[in-house]
Amino acid sequence: MDILGATLRVYVDDLDKAIPFYEGLAGGDALRFERGGVEVAAVGCFLLMSGPESQLEVLRKVAATIAVTDVEETHRVLDSLGADIIAGPVVTPAGRNLIARHPDGVIYEYADRQQK
Repeated sequence: MDILGATLRVYVDDLDKAIPFYEGLAGGDALRFERGGVEVAAVGCFLLMSGPESQLEVLRKVAATIAVTDVEETHRVLDSLGADIIAGPVVTPAGRNLIARHPDGVIYEYADRQQK
């Protein structure tokens, strides 16, 4: 399992207003999509999210998004190390992901860019 990096989760009230700042900061264009009633923009190492508080409350429980080369392999490694797989792997607009609770109780999203 190769960890490629981590994405910082940023919760904003107005996604359209926040995107230009983060595009300027990260030096790239936002990849926008919607998931479960939440508007999302991926900009560099930032994942901007805006939506109903009831949905954001659930998302805030995830400490970080960790980029990996292969979610299926990550699933096997996490399972062998005693992590609790809460959701996934599932295909998303940006690739595949899974949500796992580590033995210490911290919850992470693991994501790759594969569309299998």
